[in-house]
Amino acid sequence: MPYDPKLVQPMRDELTRLGASELRTAEEVDEILGRRSGTTLLVINSVCGCAAANARPALSIARGGPAQPDTLVTVFAGQDIEATEKAREYLPGFRPSSPFMALFAAGEPVFVLERHHIEGREAVEIARDLGHAFDRFCARARPPDSVSEAELVQISRFEDEGGTSSWQKAERGKVQDISGES
Repeated sequence: MPYDPKLVQPMRDELTRLGASELRTAEEVDEILGRRSGTTLLVINSVCGCAAANARPALSIARGGPAQPDTLVTVFAGQDIEATEKAREYLPGFRPSSPFMALFAAGEPVFVLERHHIEGREAVEIARDLGHAFDRFCARARPPDSVSEAELVQISRFEDEGGTSSWQKAERGKVQDISGES
């Protein structure tokens, strides 16, 4: 049974604000992932904590870098059931997991971040991995003035095992600790 659409809408909005197009049907997935040219980043979004604390913030940070995929798309695991299943068909050899990110070049996956690459890591580390993949596989670089306001600044709250909170600000890919600022 799919998740309640009202529950997941804010999680969807996080990615669409970053320029992601939602793929909700198998046909839409085939149309995009079946392309044999250009680069596409597929994000399999989810409700889990590591999607909220790690995957989506990492993508936000990575979107501030100069090299970017031609296309950014997302499906929502647990809600876009048919689209998610179809997207996973384009990833043979990878176990289904979410969150999940895959960069395709000329229709083939060339870089993948599975849940176990995301869970337990800082968003900034994941963003660095994405940035390296974008630099390596994405020829298109965006001029700085084409970056949306949503991509310019990402504020993230992190809590350590002892319950102490810290705050980080990522601005155009540069990260700083702002815990002591008011």
